[in-house]
Amino acid sequence: MACTVEVFTDGSADDKRRGGWAALLRYNKHEKLISGAEPNTTNNRMELTAAVMALRALKKPCEVHLYTDSQYLKKAFTDGWLEKWQKNGWKTASRQPVKNKDLWLALLEETARHEVHWHWTRGHAGHRENELVDREAQRQRRTLPLG
Repeated sequence: MACTVEVFTDGSADDKRRGGWAALLRYNKHEKLISGAEPNTTNNRMELTAAVMALRALKKPCEVHLYTDSQYLKKAFTDGWLEKWQKNGWKTASRQPVKNKDLWLALLEETARHEVHWHWTRGHAGHRENELVDREAQRQRRTLPLG
């Protein structure tokens, strides 16, 4: 791969289902922060959206080290959940439809373009980049009207 990029992602949603997402992309010494907000969503959807949007922002295939505080996102790729879901017709082990299938499909499309290495970081534990994207995701969420 011609480039190596570090990506730090986070998503946020409140009890009013207002959501925000953010991603910090780092290439060499250059950093770019991207973010957005969505109404009527969940925290998991925002975590996945942050990863999709970060990978889409890359203009060419790269080696990507993606850092997330979402075990749901990381383990889907590292623990074989996605393969099992696809094999089971997008059903969970309990035969329920997989939630967020649209975003999982988008992630599969984006990860096929890149060599992605998944890393988990504990949220709210003083990790500089995780704290930055967490604050931005919350800020984005608060731009939406209540109710």
